Amino acid sequence: MHYTFVSATILLILITDPIGNIPIFANALQHVAPERRPWVILREVLIAFVLLLTFMFVGDGFLRVMNLSELSLQIGGGVILFLIALRMIFPPPASNAAEPEGEPLIVPLAIPAIAGPSALATVLLLVSQAPEKRLEWIAALCVTMTVSAVVLVSAERIQRVAGDRFVVALERLMGLVLVSVSIEMMLRGIKVFAKQIASA
Repeated sequence: MHYTFVSATILLILITDPIGNIPIFANALQHVAPERRPWVILREVLIAFVLLLTFMFVGDGFLRVMNLSELSLQIGGGVILFLIALRMIFPPPASNAAEPEGEPLIVPLAIPAIAGPSALATVLLLVSQAPEKRLEWIAALCVTMTVSAVVLVSAERIQRVAGDRFVVALERLMGLVLVSVSIEMMLRGIKVFAKQIASA
């Protein structure tokens, strides 16, 4: 599965899911003063960006240390994306657990809301498939984090103007697209595996 800058950017935006993160951020920041919320959001997005960027540079070494092949990463990444997409389409019941007061730091906003397992697996997959395009993947990640920052900082305005139903509908639509992407990843991986078995 060969990605371009545009397709990689779209995939990363779908996986980091800024629209779906709006309720998570709103709940986590409810005890933070309104004037501080944009700065907290930008800080968390920056932390997530640094983590994902780090994975882009250490991804090859990580795969070698763990003795993982590109094929297993593609199929495993497809499974993770499929599960994430199902959660986007059929969200689990809201948790009643009380959120700690004060500013959240790293958890749960930067990790796993933005830089979750699916995002980490995706940047590893991009670099492992086309390491010569690393600058393109970095640019795609920069665009993705910019989109996330803009959406999350504007979350209250988006909810007020568009309404909760529109936000939920858009989240479900993104989930449907991601389901298709994840199935395509798994099918391509299975085809390559079948060819390897047949030629063995």
